[in-house]
Amino acid sequence: MVTLDGESLTPEAVVAVAREDAEVAVSEDARDAVRRAREWIEGVTESGEAVYGVNTGFGELVDERIPPEDVDELQTNLVRSHAAGAGRELPREAVRAMMVTRVNALLKGHSGVRETVVDHLVAMLNRGVHPVVKSRGSLGASGDLSPLAHTSLVLLGEGEADVDGGEGADASTEPERVSGAEALARVDLDPHRLRAKEGLALINGTQLTVGLAALLVVDAERLASAADVAGALSTEVTMGSTVPSHPAITDVRPHEGQAASAGNVRRLTEDSDVVESHRNCDRVQDAYSFRCLPQVHGPVREAVDHLRNAVETELNSATDNPLLFERDRVDERASGTDRVGVLSGGNFHGEVLALKLDYLTSALTELGAISERRVDRMLNPNIQEPHLPPFLTPESGLMSGYMLAQYTAAAMVNECRSLGRPSTDNTPVSGNQEDHVSMSAQSAFHARTALDNVETVVGVELVCGAQAAEFVDDDLALGSGTGEAYEAIREVVPELATDRPIHEDVERGAAVARSPEFVERVDAAIGGDLA
Repeated sequence: MVTLDGESLTPEAVVAVAREDAEVAVSEDARDAVRRAREWIEGVTESGEAVYGVNTGFGELVDERIPPEDVDELQTNLVRSHAAGAGRELPREAVRAMMVTRVNALLKGHSGVRETVVDHLVAMLNRGVHPVVKSRGSLGASGDLSPLAHTSLVLLGEGEADVDGGEGADASTEPERVSGAEALARVDLDPHRLRAKEGLALINGTQLTVGLAALLVVDAERLASAADVAGALSTEVTMGSTVPSHPAITDVRPHEGQAASAGNVRRLTEDSDVVESHRNCDRVQDAYSFRCLPQVHGPVREAVDHLRNAVETELNSATDNPLLFERDRVDERASGTDRVGVLSGGNFHGEVLALKLDYLTSALTELGAISERRVDRMLNPNIQEPHLPPFLTPESGLMSGYMLAQYTAAAMVNECRSLGRPSTDNTPVSGNQEDHVSMSAQSAFHARTALDNVETVVGVELVCGAQAAEFVDDDLALGSGTGEAYEAIREVVPELATDRPIHEDVERGAAVARSPEFVERVDAAIGGDLA
């Protein structure tokens, strides 16, 4: 159960709702805040004062006054007209993430919707009604308008939705796509007739961006740990040194991320016979992709932390416009009544997330790049260690082994490098009224592409690391953590004794890299100390 209160939603809770179908509830204090804000907006409506989005047009049409009898129709028209998306549809988890984050923002008590709007959205989540949402169309200001409008259409009994099988249905039952009206009917909900401010409150916010970003934070943190595991295994099976992860080195350059990754390498390779077997060898230093692992993996961790901090704040923020406040919180310049002040601002602007999402894309690209270089060090006959055969195959020449796995890793890294940084772009819209936009949704999509690609690269490294371990002396045991990682890979990818189509090896390796269970399993093997 995830209880929403507008104040305490976390990325992990978003994952629970989006991916695990955790039930959603609303706290009583939050309900009080919603009811109070609705009373405020009704008072403003009755006063007749011009308030943006309540009794005026939108964007460039802000100076158009709307007669009182048309105020409700204004909100319905807004939702319909802004459902203008294109491109592929959002996946189920993205739609659920967007819905739960939108509910939480409304619960802040500054938006002015009726309680029944919140209850309908919660019921849709709990009963498996997922609007069909086109992924493209958001500029990240005024928020994620178009995707949120597609979501809100279903509240009106319009648009389309995918409906789960319902209570008692088999878990494998495919959702059925039906009209918005039919979707609501199947879960005993009536279509909504929107009232003043409600359409704007539903679509004006950053919820697509922050929903995607919340999922990314959790996934990227897990991938950073999986990459440390892969790097430690690669270091070990290439007879590399763990000295670059010595605490004395990190102590004199005390970046938290670097210290975390260095500590992981030490703990993962603890009690390793392989490491001990060449501790006093003639090699002075390893290549940078091994020696500088903490200095590259560490900053990636810090980039993810940077995004997490912003996401945790944004999840519990009011991001629509205008916002309602008790009069004593605002000065006389605010519109409204003696009881409530209405302020028009720009909390819908997604720059605070866009910049950090682009930063994450860059960081993940580097994580993939250094991983791919370690793969090459294991495979490349011109630079690999003497105990390793070319491309990790026992009969090189006759067989190509994992030669092409590195090609795939290189292709994934190249695609990451080709991704733009949308937060640096801008296209004015709405008659130039909205003359600077964040492109935050595009930043989130690019970061997701980078993360998916790097999961594959790290998966390739894990597979190649396990294969390289086959050529290490049988009498030498791997470390407690790296040994567990080897076993996890071998459960899904058998040793490569003869050539076979290796796309399944790549896919299974990627699945291991993205699996929370993999990191948990390795963590348990080293006593729960994996950062």
